[in-house]
Amino acid sequence: MMQWSKIRAIAFDLDGTLIDSVPDLAAATNATLAQSQYPPVTEALVRSWVGNGAQVLMQRALSYVSAMPEDAPALQALLEQTMPQFMYHYGEHLQKHSLLYPGVSATLQKLKQAGFKLAIVTNKPHGFTVSLLTAFGLDGLFCEVLGGDSLAKMKPDPMPLQHLLKLWQLDESHLLMVGDSKNDILAAKAANVMSIGLTYGYNYGEDISLSNPHAVCENFADIEQYLLS
Repeated sequence: MMQWSKIRAIAFDLDGTLIDSVPDLAAATNATLAQSQYPPVTEALVRSWVGNGAQVLMQRALSYVSAMPEDAPALQALLEQTMPQFMYHYGEHLQKHSLLYPGVSATLQKLKQAGFKLAIVTNKPHGFTVSLLTAFGLDGLFCEVLGGDSLAKMKPDPMPLQHLLKLWQLDESHLLMVGDSKNDILAAKAANVMSIGLTYGYNYGEDISLSNPHAVCENFADIEQYLLS
């Protein structure tokens, strides 16, 4: 029997879990591509590329429009040249079209009031993460915010979750990871903590259940049944 009652702390992914940020990521990607005279890409393509941090997103976009392999030296040089442009454009587009998923704010508040320690563990750069949380009024709910550049490694590496376990002096059975991507579930498995997979986010077109999280939820508020019942 799964020990949901042991959970004391919850780590949440951001993009595709709490916030639908793809419209703004797509706008920033296309603004960056335009500066190099490349054609725009669709929002659907960007949705399939999100999950491994800003640099990998731009690497996939440049590979797609240039027809160069992602590991080609010429592409790496182009990526190095365009990343500052992407970071600028995403900063400009950060909160124009992004939306909270239904039930996110209310459920997070219930969990915090119930005494859970809440953290963000995302591969998005920390600065953008804090700005988004503040824009949506969520910044006061989290004890810790870890971005993709906060530690030496990011998801699917277990380092961010192991950092939380050490920081909060928790046993592995006390921590839960909630996310929409296989990166979230792989990180949870590697850290030996429990996980919930959400079906509505960005997971490279794959069914999140294929990653075998401990539970699968179709709506964010559905996680309450495991934690607040």
